[in-house]
Amino acid sequence: MDQLLFQTSLIAAFAGGVVALFAPCCISFLLPAYLGNVFKEKEKVVLMTLVFGLGIFAVMMPAVLGVAALSKLLFVYHDSIYYLGGVVMLLMGVITFLGLKLPMPNLTGRETGKTDVASIFILGIFSGITSACCAPVLIGILTLTFLSPNFFGGLLIGAMYVLGMVIPLLFISVFLSGKMTKLMILRKPVTRFSLLGKEKTIILSNLLAGIIFFLTGIMILYLNSTGRLGMEETRGFTKIITDASGYVNQFVGGNVLLNILFFAVIIFLIYKITKKM
Repeated sequence: MDQLLFQTSLIAAFAGGVVALFAPCCISFLLPAYLGNVFKEKEKVVLMTLVFGLGIFAVMMPAVLGVAALSKLLFVYHDSIYYLGGVVMLLMGVITFLGLKLPMPNLTGRETGKTDVASIFILGIFSGITSACCAPVLIGILTLTFLSPNFFGGLLIGAMYVLGMVIPLLFISVFLSGKMTKLMILRKPVTRFSLLGKEKTIILSNLLAGIIFFLTGIMILYLNSTGRLGMEETRGFTKIITDASGYVNQFVGGNVLLNILFFAVIIFLIYKITKKM
């Protein structure tokens, strides 16, 4: 049965995604963007993580499902994408420092809270783009999905691979949930100034988030300009991802029941984490 659906096990694909999260060209943007949002939002860490993860899925899954044009585009414009990502991080640093929030349509007519869903989702999308144009991450996932003999198998493997990148962030959100709001020092005003006739109060959490975004933006622009995030520089990590998946697949690849059970556990964990919202 497992051979009819996929030749690489779901557990192996998940393990490959976890390893891919730590690829230099992936974690250099994704993790700082996530941590910056944690300090920025404070109160709805789990919700923010889910929105951030959806942004990653929105970009990664089309590439996973074999949209050749998108995959080629991500490779061709690799450097430009990282330059754009660096600029986005700098802009997010300014927006966060000033305490601004991007407008979102309120279709329910009810108060939706203070969470800046728009900027979180946008950062998730850019994290997905920078991750997808990272050679080890994209080649790793395409290698696994191409082994699947059918669309459904490729979809499952791709989804588990991306979940492997996102689930660690969800675990971080569960750990931080409720703790950020108890750190009252994060709400402490740091400075005040006037902007366009309006009084602005900068609190410590926004200052920290702004610094994370701004320093990350500068780091990405510098590393990209010096070739540290180039395709050739990071290609060696591809073997690490595929080897990790292959190693896990040797032990659990032929156990259909174990793979189904693992998939069920992941879905259950996401359900329990979602309830924390």
